[in-house]
Amino acid sequence: MIRQGSEPRRFTGWHMEAVMGLFFGTIISVNIIMSWHASRSWSGLVVENTYTAKQQFNGKVAETRAFEASGIKGELMSEPGAIRYVLTRMGKPERAVDRVVAVFKRPLEEHENIRVELQRAGEGVFISAQRLKPSQSIADVAVMSRPALVYRQAIRFVVPGERQ
Repeated sequence: MIRQGSEPRRFTGWHMEAVMGLFFGTIISVNIIMSWHASRSWSGLVVENTYTAKQQFNGKVAETRAFEASGIKGELMSEPGAIRYVLTRMGKPERAVDRVVAVFKRPLEEHENIRVELQRAGEGVFISAQRLKPSQSIADVAVMSRPALVYRQAIRFVVPGERQ
């Protein structure tokens, strides 16, 4: 009930400014937090030219199926201070390979991509003493015998950090 002679309360100029400041401050804060989280999370791979990547996709799928049919398989592992790649064909160590090259591609930071050539350490075993910093990447592994490509594999690869 309103008393005679008294006026209803109204928002003054500073009240409205405070409400607007809180509203936009909340929106800006949420955007900053979301941007910070997005910049530090896995976002998937980004290709430079999506049209070209789409055109090459079917060829890569056919190549992968041919490699699977040959029975060749590779396994990439991160060890303390080393990278190990084990290559087998039909469950036995692959002998007809001269060279293994792995390119560790970061999805967002192309300048951090690392190319590593692994050295033979036995039949079907290749090792590099290259240290990788803790990260997630796609390892594009190319296995060659002289000039010919024997096997190609893309592996989502995680280099764990120190345990706490």
